Amino acid sequence: QVQLVESGGGLVQPGGSLRLSCAGSGRTFSTYAMGWFRQAPGKEREIVAAVSRVAGNSYYTESVKGRFLLSRDNAKNTLYLQMNSLKPEDTAVYYCAAARVPNYYYVARFPSEFDYWGQGTQVTVSS
Repeated sequence: QVQLVESGGGLVQPGGSLRLSCAGSGRTFSTYAMGWFRQAPGKEREIVAAVSRVAGNSYYTESVKGRFLLSRDNAKNTLYLQMNSLKPEDTAVYYCAAARVPNYYYVARFPSEFDYWGQGTQVTVSS
């Protein structure tokens, strides 16, 4: 089992940057594929970016490609999401999630694939 705690959210102006972190407990962080999701008011939770157990494969939803960068540091049990050129439509609660997968290079993308979730951190992009 792993517990996930997100941090780094806040209020930022359009065009600004934020770096989200997700700290995982336990010594099995590297056995999980990881992902960032977001949920805006009145909308369904959607995948933002995801990465395999070994940071060799990743996925980004089209709307964040070229602006967001996902990385993981298994030695520190931490997942990061660097968000640049933020837009008002990026406003949402951001969640990190962990998926138990046997394959080192599999990238999980769907909410049903993920076993553990953090509590979320609010990101608001507004002038």
